[in-house]
Amino acid sequence: MLPEEISIVKKYLTLIMIIAAFLLPACQSLTPTAASISIIIVHDSQSEKATVPQGSTIKQALALVNLTLGSLDRTEPDVDEIVTPGETIKVIRVKEDYVVQEKTLPFDSQTVKNESLPAGQTLLIQAGINGVESDTYRVVSEDGVETSRTVVKTEITTPAQSQIVMLGIQSPFKSVPIEGVLAYISSSNAWIMESNTGNRREVVTTGDLDGRIFTLSPDGKWLLYSRSADSQDKDIINSLWVVNLEDTKATPVSLGIDNVVHYAEWIPGKEMTIAYSTVEPRSTAPGWQANNDLRTLNFDATGKQITAKTVIDTNSGGIYGWWGTIYAWAPDSSEIAYARPDSVGLVDAKAGQLNPIVEFTPYQTQGDWAWVPGMSWNPAGHEVLFAVLPTEDPSNSANSFELDATLVGSGGQISLQANTGMFSYPSTAPADAQGRYQVAYLTATLPEQSDTSRYELRVMDRDGSNMKKLYPDEGVQGLDPQQVVWSPDTANLQIAFVAQGNLMFVDPNSGNVQQITGDGSVSNIDWKK
Repeated sequence: MLPEEISIVKKYLTLIMIIAAFLLPACQSLTPTAASISIIIVHDSQSEKATVPQGSTIKQALALVNLTLGSLDRTEPDVDEIVTPGETIKVIRVKEDYVVQEKTLPFDSQTVKNESLPAGQTLLIQAGINGVESDTYRVVSEDGVETSRTVVKTEITTPAQSQIVMLGIQSPFKSVPIEGVLAYISSSNAWIMESNTGNRREVVTTGDLDGRIFTLSPDGKWLLYSRSADSQDKDIINSLWVVNLEDTKATPVSLGIDNVVHYAEWIPGKEMTIAYSTVEPRSTAPGWQANNDLRTLNFDATGKQITAKTVIDTNSGGIYGWWGTIYAWAPDSSEIAYARPDSVGLVDAKAGQLNPIVEFTPYQTQGDWAWVPGMSWNPAGHEVLFAVLPTEDPSNSANSFELDATLVGSGGQISLQANTGMFSYPSTAPADAQGRYQVAYLTATLPEQSDTSRYELRVMDRDGSNMKKLYPDEGVQGLDPQQVVWSPDTANLQIAFVAQGNLMFVDPNSGNVQQITGDGSVSNIDWKK
């Protein structure tokens, strides 16, 4: 054999010896030899002896006696420790279960004051029902003994229903004659007044009106309103309903329309026809994503759909379009105005598009809401659109707003009142025989903080002249932002509004204020012929 070949053979033999040196201990580690030790293994309520190689881990020892550990099982000592002669190893079986336990949620009691009942008289309008809460526990046990119990889920499977008792209170306020029908929400129920303010009737008693939509038909015969959805239904915010006010025994009718947050109204001149805009519920603030659509629905007295149309398809709604767009039908139905966070304009119903009149930079609310201008048509129909707009004067504060009048068609825009605040909500009165009318609006007591300020109720002529403050008097708390309404009687004009939860009237000419209710539970109002 050549020297080179001898050298190669020596290298191979050396490599084989090195590999054998590593493999030999591994092969012998789990095989009992003369160096074995005895241990005791306690498991599953029994004890057994075992002989294992010295230097074995507890995990290797258990494998030798064919003991398998579950995913949660543990040992004492730990499985990675080396066994010692005569050591006792304990195998602890760990089990995990999920247990559901129910508990009763007691109902609460609510008392609703009502001036239509005699003083002291009570009336149960909703029986209380206990609810059920289901708690899911993670229960851990070791060798059959519970060691921990932790709540992992809590769910109200059946909400408690409040007991609601109506309590009659004596009204200290004088009854006032009225024309038409005045509707209002009191304690989340709908009421109407007819002939005089003492003649009141509850027309919806479900106790779930959310106040987002609440409007009388132009002839005062029907009421359109929205009801809150069940708290367990995550896909519905509210639903639209109507009730016939001429039938004292009428049952409210569902229109089958859900998720109407910003806008729904009766279309003037069209019987049993409404327009509305929808949103999609979201789990994040503000709780919806607006569709910014505009749809119409004509229905019969049973709520059955006759015709449905889409005027504006679902769209992004411009800057801050997630909040939503509002619309306003002109009294003669010839025009439809819109307002959204970045513009005010008109709807081209034939083309299905929006045509801006005024565009502006959206107001930065620094919150999970967006500001949308309030607007109102003049009573003649489509001549003048009143709207609250942010000022364009760079010398003014970023929080400055003014009430403007836009002459539709000519494109002219007139500033009527400055520093009104963002929630001015103009409302035009019925026109007199000469076509003259007044405009009621709110103005912030702190215009530079108008998003949180209280407001004053003021009135002016249509051109902005003869402005005067109607409410509040000195020392009286200002109003929360709201849409005030005019009486339909031009011979005896009144403005209805809500102050501290009570219905109030004010004569725009004399300034005389009358309080109509005193239970502090009134929110939305509307007034029609």
